[in-house]
Amino acid sequence: MTAVLVTGASGTTGSRVAARLAARGSAVRAASRSSAVRFDWYDQDTHAAALAGVDRMYLVPPIRDPDPQAVMLPFLDLARAAGVRRVVLLSNSVVPAGGPSTGIVHQAIADKFDEWAVLRPTWFMQNVTGDHAHATSVRATSAIATSAGSGRAGFVDAGDIARVAAEALLAAAAVNTDLVLTGPQALSYDDVAAILTETSGRTITHKRLDPADEPAYYQALGVPEFTARFLVGMDWVIASGAEDRTTDTVQRMTGAPPRSFRDFAVAEFRT
Repeated sequence: MTAVLVTGASGTTGSRVAARLAARGSAVRAASRSSAVRFDWYDQDTHAAALAGVDRMYLVPPIRDPDPQAVMLPFLDLARAAGVRRVVLLSNSVVPAGGPSTGIVHQAIADKFDEWAVLRPTWFMQNVTGDHAHATSVRATSAIATSAGSGRAGFVDAGDIARVAAEALLAAAAVNTDLVLTGPQALSYDDVAAILTETSGRTITHKRLDPADEPAYYQALGVPEFTARFLVGMDWVIASGAEDRTTDTVQRMTGAPPRSFRDFAVAEFRT
């Protein structure tokens, strides 16, 4: 094996994947707009150099692009011509192969490469921290505001996504399938708020919004309009019950159970 290209290497999963690969002795080309290996989905002049000496790659689609296939499909062709033989794509639990957006890229990877995996995680535990809109709401109002009602999702830790990605990239035999990733429990936002209250020393509530009111709520907190409206669709998915599930993928792929939301929250607010 030569090097592993990790795109989005400064991001939530990419940084963790790069670190895990390096810890296992892999040569890593950690690529992003700001790293030594510069990579920008929208700048084709950065693509060939990022692929130099690479035979495997972890792909994070461009953020907030509703049509990532426009820039990703040509890159897949370039990567194949450059000798890349294994591809692991970060997609999401909502979109299957052949579906819109990353579903198109998912199908193309399965068609173009003999060795591949598509990771389809549900909602990240990290959504309540960092720069996510829900974290913005918690900091500003001590509330997670959603229109998800009592719907539940199997929130997954980004560290567990990275563990599965590393296995999919380095395993002797390719996975050649998609993998739905969840944490150990399906939780409602009422549950999430209760756990955050117990672990953070603050009273955090779940503010239930009407879907029509949600975009204005988040825009008032400085969240971009596109993101605010996107949240409505994501909350509808949870409210519909489609994400009320757990899988054994993390345990099966890594040999260790996924992190619980409570353990995540304890670690987050202790540091």
